Amino acid sequence: MSDQPESLPRRIFSRTSWPEWQRISELLRTETVGGALLLVAALAALVWANSPWSATYDRVSDFVIGPHSLHLDLSISAWAADGLLAIFFFVVGVELKREFVVGDLRDPAKAALPIAAAVGGMVVPAVIFVGINLTSGHTENLGGWAIPVATDIAFALAVLAVVATHLPSALRIFLLTLAVVDDLLAIVVIAVFYTTQLSFGPLAGALVAIAVFGLAVQRGLRSPFVLVPIAVVAWALMHASGVHATVAGVLLGFTVPVLGRHAAADRLEHRLRPLSAGFAVPVFAFFAAGVTVGGLSGFASALSHPVTYGVIAGLVIGKPVGVFFTTYLLARFTKASLDEELAWRDVFGLALLAGIGFTVSLLIGELAFENSPIAHDDAKIAVLTGSVLAGLLAAVVLLSRNAAYRRIHEAETLDADNDGVPDIYQPRQDRP
Repeated sequence: MSDQPESLPRRIFSRTSWPEWQRISELLRTETVGGALLLVAALAALVWANSPWSATYDRVSDFVIGPHSLHLDLSISAWAADGLLAIFFFVVGVELKREFVVGDLRDPAKAALPIAAAVGGMVVPAVIFVGINLTSGHTENLGGWAIPVATDIAFALAVLAVVATHLPSALRIFLLTLAVVDDLLAIVVIAVFYTTQLSFGPLAGALVAIAVFGLAVQRGLRSPFVLVPIAVVAWALMHASGVHATVAGVLLGFTVPVLGRHAAADRLEHRLRPLSAGFAVPVFAFFAAGVTVGGLSGFASALSHPVTYGVIAGLVIGKPVGVFFTTYLLARFTKASLDEELAWRDVFGLALLAGIGFTVSLLIGELAFENSPIAHDDAKIAVLTGSVLAGLLAAVVLLSRNAAYRRIHEAETLDADNDGVPDIYQPRQDRP
């Protein structure tokens, strides 16, 4: 090894040079911290938007920046939704890829129930929203049908981690699988139903850039000075094509290898999750959640609009009904079965938890009602209200099972012979 002093760039960017940043990064990888930042950002936006300085919030959100020649002269809020959120969707893409390759989605038998639950949890809320707006005679609102179909995995996992201690692994796996499939279907919905004008030239260019990115990571290229510019080009071309630019993030994530000599999924997710959870998603939430409610009278008025109570009903009623009864019917009439650690009350609690829409729901609300400010504000109020109600109801149900979760946790971690291996992982005849 060389005795030459370490170079300045290496010393500057060495992990040991930034122990504080390491600690912050590890905190941002935890679900509770990510969910808390999301909540703080949303509350800050609501407070500012309903303060005497609300006009300043609007001016900041609407401030345009970016090169006009590249059609990237976007408002700050648009940069947050189209640009920063692409980082979040890249991480989602990597997670999806890993689940399909080595995770629970690889095993059809194990994945059947949560996959069906995710589908049911998207169909029923959409039907409820459409039914409410049709019967009230507001067909102009039907474009918002997809707002209540999405589950916010960061918020849902944060609530789960806070209210339910000693979680059995089966509970977390069920929610994770459901949320991953939910994310995948929501991405398809955004790409298919909220693309108004499609330009095939930029789309083809975006796909070529994504292919180049995939080829680079598959061959083991790791330099951010190469990969980041390719990813930015893919994002910009996808934006120019008319397809929502966050779809580029998902497709780029799908190209990252999970297994083999050049596997990079874990490393990239490990590096990007703090940026996504600690900056990209909270900034998006800050500019997406700021809606001027107008006090109690304004809130009451918003609740009387079909967009508002359609979304709330979809999240609070449609999600749990769709998730729970789809799971129950599949387990009742097929060979699919619920994990022996779980009770149906657990599934109902998770079904309620799936009604926390937030991030993707707010994004779809922006896409659905970008030309209708009143409906857009109603959708924001509905997503925030419905998500809070769903979280509170889920907390009540899951807290009632904490004693059972504690017993399951003790059984899973019991090591009677103190050999460092939990007894459940030993052959049955060797157990004490």
